Amino acid sequence: MTEGDATPGTDALAVVLTQVADAGPLVAACALAGVEVDAAPTAVGAVAVCRHTDPGEPEAVAEAISRLLSNTPVLLVVRRDGALVATRWAGGSAAAEVAPGLVLDGAPPEIEGLLIGTVDVADLDGVLSSVGLGRWRATRMLASAARAARRAR
Repeated sequence: MTEGDATPGTDALAVVLTQVADAGPLVAACALAGVEVDAAPTAVGAVAVCRHTDPGEPEAVAEAISRLLSNTPVLLVVRRDGALVATRWAGGSAAAEVAPGLVLDGAPPEIEGLLIGTVDVADLDGVLSSVGLGRWRATRMLASAARAARRAR
């Protein structure tokens, strides 16, 4: 879906909001966990857009990502039938529902556009996919991100 070719809110969408600074390490970790997402960096952290949105599938992605980022909570936002449901996840478990209005309030424009259906993940800058990312390349991406983080300290 691109801007203008569908009514906002009509297609299912699931997005995991993280505090990971860059999309590279997020897709690498997702690839290693067998999670199919497209990720993009934003001003508040990388977002992972779930490739599969059937009931239960976005929750499996949020569970995997929250396990991978065990020290940091993530937020799963699912849009179905024009309604948003937001759930905070930590350590592989759903922790609490969050009012969707709080998620949209102050969200960067790209996140707001994704959630209301006016922006497609392909329209965002710096999009990477975990699909087709091999284990060795994913491992190298994570190692490179870890080295960069150590140098930045």
